[in-house]
Amino acid sequence: MRRFLLRAKASLRDATKPLASAAVGALTVGLLRTTRYFDPIKTANLFGRIAQLIGPLFREQRIGRANLTAAFPEKSPEEIEKILAGVWDNLGRLAAEFAHIDQVWDHDEAHPERGRIEIPKRTHELFHQLRLDGKPALIFASHLGNWELPALAAVAHGLDTAVLFRRPNIASADRAIEELRSVNMGTLIPSGRDAPIKLAQALQNGQHAAMLVDQYLGNGVEVTFFGRNTKANPTLARLLRQIECPIHGVRIIRLPNHRFRAELSEEIPPVRNASGEIDVQGTMQAITSVIEGWIREYPDQWLWLHRRWR
Repeated sequence: MRRFLLRAKASLRDATKPLASAAVGALTVGLLRTTRYFDPIKTANLFGRIAQLIGPLFREQRIGRANLTAAFPEKSPEEIEKILAGVWDNLGRLAAEFAHIDQVWDHDEAHPERGRIEIPKRTHELFHQLRLDGKPALIFASHLGNWELPALAAVAHGLDTAVLFRRPNIASADRAIEELRSVNMGTLIPSGRDAPIKLAQALQNGQHAAMLVDQYLGNGVEVTFFGRNTKANPTLARLLRQIECPIHGVRIIRLPNHRFRAELSEEIPPVRNASGEIDVQGTMQAITSVIEGWIREYPDQWLWLHRRWR
């Protein structure tokens, strides 16, 4: 009898899964399209408050708390909860900003005071160097601040970029999101088996290949992150083995009064083995250490809600 009930439960779950996915997809599409009719800043404020209210009801709250406690053992429970509230606020604002992605990047180099984007002088210099040196480059980012904006910023200022991204599992939501992402975000390369080939081709064509590199990958390379062992996606370092080029990191940090600061790191030197070849594990450790430094500066703006350690 018990086996029969388990089979029946599994069959019911399998039968209803497409319906649930369709409902979630329709809700996502409707929310994205409806959000575009409202003021971007007011909507971001609202979504931030909503996320802070409902976020703690999800299991991701427990994951985030455990991650933060492990990463910052010196912080009190009150400090951890304050950071978590900021994480949810950032995530809610990001969702609202994504719906207005073609309006958020507001920067005029001649009159920076008029827009929402602050860019340090050194970042301007590095960016123009990348744009004008005639070389490809590898650009890494993390789930920090608004991680959708770097690709938009690159194209807005004339940097030929190919961006690796992960498709949503729900087809209808995927179409809506890709429609938004297609607005001035360069060449979009979906993750998959052929993604490294496409990224290598982009580099060979002189483009700048960009990707997020801060999530756990089961078959990745061992790195240390906040003093604990984890695994990192080695794609960037493996591409570097094929096509040697500069490596830079990019982050867009959330500032008060609905502003952002865009920063491009200095060139990150790759780690080499005794034969002078690119050391994939060592290079990914160097990149991971840069990202850890970023997160330590702005812990409430990183996505602590996934399992970075296993």
